[in-house]
Amino acid sequence: MSEAPRGGAAAGGPPSPWAAPATAPRTPPSGDEGSPAPPSVVALGGGHGLSASLQALRHLTDRLTAVVTVADDGGSSGRLRRELGVLPPGDLRMALAALCDDADWGRTWRDVVQHRFGGDGELGGHAVGNLLIVALWELLGDQVAGLDWVAHLLGARGRVLPMSLVPLDVEGDVVPPGGGPARVVRGQVALATAAGRIGGVRLQPPDPPACPEAVEAVEEADWVVLGPGSWFTSVLPHLCVPELAAALVRTRARRCVVLNLTSSQQETAGLTAADHLGALARHAPDLRVDAVVADPRAVGDPEPLGRLCTDLGAQLLLRRVARSRRDDVHDPLRLAAAFRDAFEPSA
Repeated sequence: MSEAPRGGAAAGGPPSPWAAPATAPRTPPSGDEGSPAPPSVVALGGGHGLSASLQALRHLTDRLTAVVTVADDGGSSGRLRRELGVLPPGDLRMALAALCDDADWGRTWRDVVQHRFGGDGELGGHAVGNLLIVALWELLGDQVAGLDWVAHLLGARGRVLPMSLVPLDVEGDVVPPGGGPARVVRGQVALATAAGRIGGVRLQPPDPPACPEAVEAVEEADWVVLGPGSWFTSVLPHLCVPELAAALVRTRARRCVVLNLTSSQQETAGLTAADHLGALARHAPDLRVDAVVADPRAVGDPEPLGRLCTDLGAQLLLRRVARSRRDDVHDPLRLAAAFRDAFEPSA
């Protein structure tokens, strides 16, 4: 099929029925008279970590863009990727669901797109939202326009973009638990579950093209948020897309890193909060960090992390952002309060 024009009709022709909806992306609000507009924020990541950031950030601003990893190769996303050659839609779907508001419309559509079919048949395990996204991609021939249409349907409070317009594989060097030479592990699922410590990650194919709209969003943002999430398979891969990494370095936006509540995931087992931040610094040595948000319970001794933040020129904000003292899930309102403190001009 021919590619649908992005955002409008071909020159001289009638308006395209598949033009990107006028409300996606949303027009930035100007704020109440006499008060500043809310900040323009870009959040990068994937999966549950990005979802946590988005659920918090939507309490602070409608000028919100999620830039999502496209390296997932497991579950429903992996099946659709292998069978149809499309971007893995699962992390994109989760980001869209996180941006739904709490009215009946938002809650209903959030539940619809997150619903998974049961049973052992061909549809078993597929999420409705994954199929909806892929259907729109096939109809439009345009990944960004398709995501904008889903956002419009859901009434999402923000925009969702892929970090690249081609599906990618994440690859890492894993040192065995007992030491010895590192082995190369390829694939998000394989890397996330590999035994040993991950030394570094990269993408295949190397030097992939960035989504142009994602680069533009980063360049025009007031704040960029990295994390929380699967550090090596969802957060750091954004720094391996050259055009996106360059935009993160040159943008005038300030940058906030949100650290995880736990290191119990296999890919980061045994890593401290300072280790997480250090890995980010190694993958993007030219990236300036302005603020680091961490839960005191997850940090332990704050001195190593504090020293590293000082070296990076970042302010460390120790805030309780977990849902409860026994929970490893971010509380949206507590995380929103931490973001508000970070975004304050005096912070």
